Amino acid sequence: MRGVLLLAVLAVGVAIAVNGLSGSPDPAPPSSTSPPPSGPGPAGEVPRAAPGAPATPGGDGLGVADGAVPDHTGVFDESVPGVTRLDPVLLGALRAAATDAAADGVTFVVDSGWRSPAYQRHLLDEAIAEHGSEAEALRWVASPRTSAHVSGDAVDIGPSRADEWLSLHGAGYGLCQVYGNEPWHYELRPEAVGGSCPAMYPDPTHDPRMRG
Repeated sequence: MRGVLLLAVLAVGVAIAVNGLSGSPDPAPPSSTSPPPSGPGPAGEVPRAAPGAPATPGGDGLGVADGAVPDHTGVFDESVPGVTRLDPVLLGALRAAATDAAADGVTFVVDSGWRSPAYQRHLLDEAIAEHGSEAEALRWVASPRTSAHVSGDAVDIGPSRADEWLSLHGAGYGLCQVYGNEPWHYELRPEAVGGSCPAMYPDPTHDPRMRG
């Protein structure tokens, strides 16, 4: 038995020696610092364009040209259709309010403005997926046929300080919050100038325009 073990040890030693003389070392293990393969990021992850940049395709290939608004877009931006395709009277009132708000240290950011019907449909589809039904989704996103965003008659303003400023001073410019559940959504109500805004609807499903 000892002879068998001795022969086995000698065989292993000879194999190691031969491998060392051959000049062919074992391949090195994969490096943990190797760069990751190139390619698109996680599904649906699309970087937002900077203001004035070309359209970056989003869901369903939609982008800035369809009304998607890049981060930090202001009311004076002339390169974003979501701003420039707003109703001119609404945009003028919004810019007048933004100028006065700036004197109070408040900056308006346009989170959403004009939208193409296709982009509105995309947003509604997303809302249905999020809320589980079309009936619930319509409390937050109108259909392309009824949305005031599609007609250029609505704008969503942020951040919250801007919304607070508009809730106090917006009526003086004819800018009114329309829905109680959307403090960022403003539309033009010229009759509010010199008075006050009309009573808000609890949400869009209570707005008769949404039933047309």
